[in-house]
Amino acid sequence: MSAPRVTAVMLAYGAEPWLVDAAQAVLASTGVEIELVVVDNGCTGDGIDVVKGLPGVRLIRPEANTGYSGGCNLGAAEATGDWLAFVNSDAVVAPDALAKVVAVAAEPGVGAAMASIRLADQPDLINTSGNPLHFTGLSWAGGNGEPATAHAHRTVVPSLSGCCFVIGRQRWTELAGFADEYFAYHEDTELSLRLWQRGLRLEYVPDAVVRHHYEFSRNDLKLYLVERNRLITLLTAYQGRTLTLLAPMLLLTETAMLAAALAGGWGRQKVRGWAWLWRHRDWVRARRRRLQGERRLGDGAIAHLMTARVAPSNVAAPPGMGVFNAVAAAWWALVRPLLARD
Repeated sequence: MSAPRVTAVMLAYGAEPWLVDAAQAVLASTGVEIELVVVDNGCTGDGIDVVKGLPGVRLIRPEANTGYSGGCNLGAAEATGDWLAFVNSDAVVAPDALAKVVAVAAEPGVGAAMASIRLADQPDLINTSGNPLHFTGLSWAGGNGEPATAHAHRTVVPSLSGCCFVIGRQRWTELAGFADEYFAYHEDTELSLRLWQRGLRLEYVPDAVVRHHYEFSRNDLKLYLVERNRLITLLTAYQGRTLTLLAPMLLLTETAMLAAALAGGWGRQKVRGWAWLWRHRDWVRARRRRLQGERRLGDGAIAHLMTARVAPSNVAAPPGMGVFNAVAAAWWALVRPLLARD
């Protein structure tokens, strides 16, 4: 049998010190026929000049920065492979990693699969083995900083990590990829929910190793996008009944997030996210119609995948988190059986 035909999509923006390493690692992949599409969203480093000259690379230069979601869509539109592999420009795949992830993604009932994302400077530690999904839409890098040996078994995950995952090109086309409006952050969560709602599962492949030069950072744009996009996902992907049952906790979460934003000096960004939702309410309604129209399962079928405890390892817990988790756990215990009736 011929090797699977894979198109890897990689975005470049800013200095990109690891771009050449990441691109060369993809091109050195074994067990697959590989091509690499690089989307230059505004790379300022010299690496882009090196990468564009590598055999097997096609370079796309949009007129403006399209963000992660738009860049992935542009790259995927140029693909010729049967499989799409989205790989971050600071992620170095092991030679056999993409072949292993493709093999799992090709199994019946699998919607997409992700690699074992390790910390580049400590590859025996996990960066993420799949992202937990809180029922309020909060998500984070699962297993970050934990030994890879504790994540050595293949598992079903609530949400994929956009760092390195594989999906069939036909399925990606059916879903119309990411929504450009997300720009960056949470689009992988929305895609994950859409796949689960179609009755497809998401898999973590522990022996497909990717070394990620991960640096957790916060800035005004990121804080704005993360919170805005979390709300977009809730308002469009959840069923109306689910939103009604969760309404008290969602309001409490918004109050808590606003308080955290004001205390952290990014209150303006939080309010800006609400303003965007209001200005683009027609798009939000249209997006909701699309996502609700394409789903095959109710929210109750995926409620078991969600958590009621917020516990990211790379962020210090703010004051009151213990109380929030206790209230959230109690509410989730109350409403989850009601969702299961769907």
